[in-house]
Amino acid sequence: MTHFRFFSGKGGVGKTSMACTTAVYHADAGRRTLIVTTDPASNLSDVFGQPIGHAITPIVGVPNLFAMEIDADQATAEYIDHAMEPIRAAFPPQIVTVMEEQMSGPCTAEVAAFDRFTDFIDVPSDGGGVFEVVIFDTAPTGHTLRLIALPVEWTRSIDAAEQGSGQTCIGPTAAIQDAKHKYERAVAIMRDPAATTFTFVLQPEATSLRETRRAMDELHTLGITSQDLIVNGVVPAEEAGNPLFAARRTMQMGYLAQIARELPLPTQQMPLLSGEITGVERLRAVAGLLFAGDATDPLTPALSQGERVSDLSSPAGRGAGGEDTNNDLDAILPRLLPDAGRRTIFFAGKGGVGKTVASCVTAVWLARQGFRTLLLTTDPAAHLGDVLGVPVGDAVAPVPGVPNLSVTKIDPQAAGAAYKARILADARARGRSAESIAVMQEELDSPCTEEIAAFDLFIDYAAQDDWDVIVFDTAPTGHTLRMLELPMDWSQQLDVKVFASVDGAVADDVAKARFAGVIAMMRDPRQSTFAFVLYPEATPILEAARAADELATLGLRPGLVVANYVLPPEADATPFGRTRRAMQARYLAELPARFAAPVLSIPLLPHEVKGLDLLTALGAQLYGTKVAV
Repeated sequence: MTHFRFFSGKGGVGKTSMACTTAVYHADAGRRTLIVTTDPASNLSDVFGQPIGHAITPIVGVPNLFAMEIDADQATAEYIDHAMEPIRAAFPPQIVTVMEEQMSGPCTAEVAAFDRFTDFIDVPSDGGGVFEVVIFDTAPTGHTLRLIALPVEWTRSIDAAEQGSGQTCIGPTAAIQDAKHKYERAVAIMRDPAATTFTFVLQPEATSLRETRRAMDELHTLGITSQDLIVNGVVPAEEAGNPLFAARRTMQMGYLAQIARELPLPTQQMPLLSGEITGVERLRAVAGLLFAGDATDPLTPALSQGERVSDLSSPAGRGAGGEDTNNDLDAILPRLLPDAGRRTIFFAGKGGVGKTVASCVTAVWLARQGFRTLLLTTDPAAHLGDVLGVPVGDAVAPVPGVPNLSVTKIDPQAAGAAYKARILADARARGRSAESIAVMQEELDSPCTEEIAAFDLFIDYAAQDDWDVIVFDTAPTGHTLRMLELPMDWSQQLDVKVFASVDGAVADDVAKARFAGVIAMMRDPRQSTFAFVLYPEATPILEAARAADELATLGLRPGLVVANYVLPPEADATPFGRTRRAMQARYLAELPARFAAPVLSIPLLPHEVKGLDLLTALGAQLYGTKVAV
């Protein structure tokens, strides 16, 4: 019997590392193992150090281990081709063309990736034999929960469509009955504790703990109850002699006790290591820590001959000790301050790199300089409220204690409900027939409506001119790229039947005009800044570089790089700290040339950055205290 194991959790907690480590462990134990990533910004190739891609690929050096990175574009083409095959044989080419256009919307890409994912649950084989273990390295929690909920939603949507027009936005129901049955089988397997385990990877910190608890509860509502935990990044007890790491360990101990009380699941701990987890041999060594309890850190690299960490200049800017910052504010501030009437700042990057803290610090600082500032998140996990220390809702609201700052979030469910209500009310006001209203209601009940509605709301905010600065705290990289690419390809990708049902030509022209304005704004460096947030390690840098290359094809270029969690000089107090700081210094030296943009360094602090007082203090430390002009 195949066992399925899902690795889930907040971005940046180490899901991919732990999933790959577990995959190597099972393969080395003689089990035929497959690891599949559903993350649009996959890092499997980076971790294993070899090309993988959209095909089952053997991992070099690990007999019994195979991997695949689901590519959304290829999965979409495969899905449409499969769904349309019986249609092409039965209908004239003109009708086939119309139906293919109807399947070109964004929800088809989402369900196609999901459909490919369920293939590995339904038939866990590559033709060369059945996999005994299938591991899913998933996207960050909010997107993963949507992925897991999709089979339930699509089964319901297909059933409803069968009773109505027989057409869904992913194709005619007659053509996707096999998919419906596959989804039903996938749900049953995920609900079977003998077949499936969900492993939540988290770090001992507030936002990670809260997100894990929320995800556990949501999976329970879906009937998925077999769960366990890996608490990653625990500072070793041996670092008691390092003031920075000792302070962070003290903070972590409180959260570890809270995890034990509030998340009563089987739990493994993984210490913070001195080096990166990349390459098969390092994965094997880490497996010894995770599964065999080996006590020593296997990743400590030796410094090159003649290299002394004490000779390295601090890349951290002003650290916890209070030394002056090295950030070049003359280059950085013009990328943040309004120029041509308004500035829109997108903080983007891999999950867990600190986008929310960077966006909150920047928004609070800008507001305190007198700029009317809107801070909003497009991330389904939505941690703005946790960092700000104030409630964040679906409506724009002022932040108490910070004049000029307002905040909101784009909640796909709330956006979808409001979108459906608006479209139907407009249709009734225009005197549409009861039959037309029924068809529209059927279309709007599709799960893909939420994505279209969230995108529509994003465009609304991006087009507003009520603010001096709009700061977007975006979802992790792959999902942000998908959001930003939608307006570029509206006429090709988004033939939204909802608009067409209301008043096709007029609504389409209005929509295209809105999108054209937003596209022009995003491409103008005087109006927009794309700030890539990363920490100085290979995986987030490679992901940011790939995202920058993809954005360049849309005419968008990085305006700023934010290097987060940079170790200050006082981390040199122990060999562990010196090793990690030397690793960071090598990566930091590469950033300006790699991205052709100024670099803002944010130091690793001994405590979490939460609350307006800490955000204000950090903003003054990074950007200065003088009122901007």
